[in-house]
Amino acid sequence: MDNVKLNVAFLRKRVPNLTIAAKEKGLRPATVSNLCTGKTPVGRAEVRTLVALAELAECKVDDLLIRGNQVQMIETGIKALDFLAPITKGGINGFIARPGMGQLVLLAEIFYRLKEMDYATVLITPSFESPDLKEVKESSTNLCQNTEIAYQEINDLKGKHDIALAVDRSLVVSGEIYSLLEKLEQKEGTTITTFLIDPTGEAVDEELPYGPLDTIWNFDAELVSRKLFPALNPISSTSVITEGAQLDKKHFDLQQNARKIMRRYRELRFLVSAFGYDRLQFADKKIYTQGMRLEAYLTQAFYVSEPFTKKNGTSVPLSDTLDDIHRILDGQLDALNHDQLFYIGLLNDSR
Repeated sequence: MDNVKLNVAFLRKRVPNLTIAAKEKGLRPATVSNLCTGKTPVGRAEVRTLVALAELAECKVDDLLIRGNQVQMIETGIKALDFLAPITKGGINGFIARPGMGQLVLLAEIFYRLKEMDYATVLITPSFESPDLKEVKESSTNLCQNTEIAYQEINDLKGKHDIALAVDRSLVVSGEIYSLLEKLEQKEGTTITTFLIDPTGEAVDEELPYGPLDTIWNFDAELVSRKLFPALNPISSTSVITEGAQLDKKHFDLQQNARKIMRRYRELRFLVSAFGYDRLQFADKKIYTQGMRLEAYLTQAFYVSEPFTKKNGTSVPLSDTLDDIHRILDGQLDALNHDQLFYIGLLNDSR
């Protein structure tokens, strides 16, 4: 059962309001979410849970299962994204952040990079206004006022480009986005990768603000306060690709090791702030300095921000990111001050 995954896209099409429907069926939302993200492998799921989901989708249990590694990531060259929580190609990817944490800047950067990869980037224009929305619009090939217009434009694009579609949470709450995706049946050779944003910040206070997601990017207020961007929480930002063991062994092992170090590092920051670095045990000092280097290395300058930051945007292939993180974790950079790693590209770019 190790290579069996839940067919999340099929389930969501059949049951648009999955969270509500699951509750009414007597299932815990967290149980469904963990199955959808791969945190709970299908092989460890209770049979009654799978049967209940099949009943909701009005299908057989076998229809809910995918055999083999069919989930793909989109490599962006954004180190924190590709390493910690990759974009799920053809899936639904959600931002969870309060206003001012940089979610719109990150979306604009993703769109900018996807355009370079010949994606059509479609934004259903939100009703709100924000200075950061300007960059998202500039990185969008198609701006649509509503889901009806989006349906027509995406239909015209299918077969010509893979599509990246961004919408704000109001269309999730109303169910319009799921109705749109259900109507937009995938055409062979075309995928629609969806991005959900919540500039109001309301999603932060809810357990499952969008329902089950394929990739979740949680933004971290403490990183924002120290101006470390992209401010992705390295522990709670996850993807069905990583949790579902879709990664190659090197990436998976490095990521798990890095998460463990970052989790302990974040605990130690409180102790260092209160009592000082010298009060740490020797083993914790090593973890603390490794955590500082990882945290610094995962910052990155964006192309869309160049006019404001005066830093040249950088793109780092995933293979290089893995090699660099291996060097950090292996102690090869213990003599290097972590300050030299902020907003670099490759480690070779450090000063």
